[in-house]
Amino acid sequence: MPNEGLSVLGGHGRLLAGVAWALLLLGLWVWGRGPADGQLPGAATTGDVAAVGRPLLQELPRAHAPLPAARPTAIGIGALGTAHADVVPAAADARSGLLAPPARTPSAVAWDAAGPQPGRPGVAVLAGHSAEGPGRGVFADLGEVRAGETVRVARSDGSIAEFTVEDVQAYSQARFDPGRITGAHERGRAELRLVSDDRIVVSAYLSAVSGP
Repeated sequence: MPNEGLSVLGGHGRLLAGVAWALLLLGLWVWGRGPADGQLPGAATTGDVAAVGRPLLQELPRAHAPLPAARPTAIGIGALGTAHADVVPAAADARSGLLAPPARTPSAVAWDAAGPQPGRPGVAVLAGHSAEGPGRGVFADLGEVRAGETVRVARSDGSIAEFTVEDVQAYSQARFDPGRITGAHERGRAELRLVSDDRIVVSAYLSAVSGP
């Protein structure tokens, strides 16, 4: 009888060990079926350039409907400590298609007035200096902006358009193609591109509005 009891206990032990191994293998299989190609949930993909901004694990807010027409007057980027920077209308170079930051005022940002206004459907482009001589331009630390952070644009109608950053890219000079940079990520959305003169590009979309 004692030997029979030991045999039963041994059988139970082997059964429990088998169940434990099966659960372990199942867990490893589920873990291995996570996001493909090293992408984290919520990661933005915009081409063949290296991302600077780290994607967030949480979902980004839904896009807000485009706003009525109004000129941009100022921009604030909380992550950079930029409470206010004036926005001035400008024109992109006819040959290169590049929008240059304001030459005389590194603390201001240029808006491509030939394109959409921030908050309108399409891609509005704002360009700023990364550095200007011994001083620092308003976009000096643009590469430090991260996905999920907010860019606020004050508009001439008194409203403040809030854009959620979805992507930050660092371009080499060879791959810095204005046509690709200004292409919309999703058709019909109000999108924003912040471009520094050291080829950092922040992509954001309208997610909220405050004011009138």
